[in-house]
Amino acid sequence: MTVDTTYASVRQADGTDRQAVLDVLTEAFMTDPLACWLHPRPGERGLGQRHLYRSLLDHPAAEAYLIGDREGAAVWLTLAEGQELREEPAGGSERQGRGEGGARLRALGEALARRHPDGEPHLYLPCMAVVGGRRGAGLGSALLRHGLERADSGGLPAYLEASSPRSRALYLRHGFEDLGEPVRVADSPLLWPMRRPPTRLTSLHQRTTTADSDRRARK
Repeated sequence: MTVDTTYASVRQADGTDRQAVLDVLTEAFMTDPLACWLHPRPGERGLGQRHLYRSLLDHPAAEAYLIGDREGAAVWLTLAEGQELREEPAGGSERQGRGEGGARLRALGEALARRHPDGEPHLYLPCMAVVGGRRGAGLGSALLRHGLERADSGGLPAYLEASSPRSRALYLRHGFEDLGEPVRVADSPLLWPMRRPPTRLTSLHQRTTTADSDRRARK
């Protein structure tokens, strides 16, 4: 069955969808190079990643979205100028903070925090994923476009860190640009901080709205 990848198929997750969002993200990132570096032991990887995604969902600025039949998920944070990210693992979870995985996550969080554009309001995409069997069907692009339309409508830039050359290529196609050199902590995979300015669609939308208003006023 072909999944509709228009905006209509993307919906905001509510409280009843929390488990679905966690399941999608955990499954999708089980073989991700960064997740494998953070948690080299496969038996610990799912639990460690789930704690991380739970922490993101608990952030007061977080909004989660699902696409299709729970085939993809994205978490966006709408951050004000100077608003701090909670970089401690899993909201301070003791279990996540222990051991090799916790130490690596803290080091990575510190390195990325120095690159985060906290001097401007923006939308931040900490994670977006599509389950393995549905990759290549356009679901990731649809999730991304949905979020970027929100950014453009508010005149906000968007920021993320690409964790693989493949995801970086996707973001480049959607208007993101590298924000400085890639980040690496010890022997971690490269991460590419990327920023996308609001596009002309915002101005076009504003001009269209103004023109419509003028036409109605002349009637």
